[in-house]
Amino acid sequence: MPAESVAPPAVSQDDAGGRTARRVVTVLALAALLPALYLPALRHDYYDLKIYMRAMDWWSAGHPLYDYVQPDRVQGALYFTYPPFAALLLAPFAHLRLGVAIAAFVLPTLAGVVVTTRWLVRPVLRRHGLPVGFGLTVAVLLVLAVESTRETITLGQINMLLVVLILADLLFAVPQGRRWAGVGVGLAAALKLFPGIFVLYLLATRRWRAAVVATVTAAVATLLAAAVAPGDSWRFWTHELWATDRVGRTDYTGNQSLFGLLSRITAPAEPGRLPWLLLVLLVAGFGLWRAARAAQAGDALTGLTLTGLVGGLISPITWTHHLYWFIPAVVVLVDAALDAGRGTRRRRGLFALAVGTGMVIVYGVVTFQDWGTGTVHTDDPVDFVVRNAYVLLSLLLLVVLPARRRAEKVVNRTDLVKDDVRG
Repeated sequence: MPAESVAPPAVSQDDAGGRTARRVVTVLALAALLPALYLPALRHDYYDLKIYMRAMDWWSAGHPLYDYVQPDRVQGALYFTYPPFAALLLAPFAHLRLGVAIAAFVLPTLAGVVVTTRWLVRPVLRRHGLPVGFGLTVAVLLVLAVESTRETITLGQINMLLVVLILADLLFAVPQGRRWAGVGVGLAAALKLFPGIFVLYLLATRRWRAAVVATVTAAVATLLAAAVAPGDSWRFWTHELWATDRVGRTDYTGNQSLFGLLSRITAPAEPGRLPWLLLVLLVAGFGLWRAARAAQAGDALTGLTLTGLVGGLISPITWTHHLYWFIPAVVVLVDAALDAGRGTRRRRGLFALAVGTGMVIVYGVVTFQDWGTGTVHTDDPVDFVVRNAYVLLSLLLLVVLPARRRAEKVVNRTDLVKDDVRG
């Protein structure tokens, strides 16, 4: 005798209305929280954007680009530090009014937040049968709340452009084997040196063609800049690239890299280069090994996230607005926790949920304060943890961030129906 089928319980209008009301309240509460989080960050007053504009105005007047210097109360002096190809992109800002320039930075940044968050979160929501519209709205608001986004917007940084290029390449073009795979990573590396770590990721994952395309793209962009500004290009690649003092004090708390951690221990003296290089080799080797294993298991998101964390750790200077890579890390942890909620790997999933929740709290609320204009070293264990919170969190994630196997990510639609009936 066939088993009697069980129809899903009907949802009353009252239940549906209550669910909608709760979602609206959640969205409004998160939206109301944003002004409070952005208020301290507004003190930046688009500081970096103004440096770009003044440097471009200086350059357009015929002065050497890397001679531009601006006094700064914390760092002493700040300079234009991007590669010449980035200067070509920013050159029009010499002729824009401040309000137009701010709009030209902020609006694309907001669009980039929405697009990249959709790329990261929508597959997880659909896989677990969660409401896509509500989930994406909450996710975008949370991404806007975290420190890297706040700092990117209120400083006027180009970070989201780089993130869009990298994610489009490594989430779509490379896994799908597109002929232009690698172009996004190459352009990002030509604009700012940090994304060069993703070329190593392509090599570690044996994406030979994409690695070659990325390298050639970066080289062509660099040669284009050299053709336009040969003197400035020569100066940057032979001298300014190696002058870390041009981007600020390495012991400043906002520098959340391994070199920053060591600098805060040894201040006012600089840390030894050999210990730092040994740490860099150890962290880069382990992190890229884990990233390659994740990619081979079919988890491109975890692979590129681990690589971004490695890049932040090994760079001599990693400001907090560079640390976008905690955002995809939270997505991976939440996805692992939701998988565990279906009865598989429960303990691992609960741990992932705990780490992800802690990250949202720390990353969303903590703002690294101005520790003064003088050199400040780390005094005690509590001071060490507070001032190196993102470094320590990055190291933890290199170890615990789960690589989700392809088979674990496929959820049968009938299983979703059964879970809804049981729930």
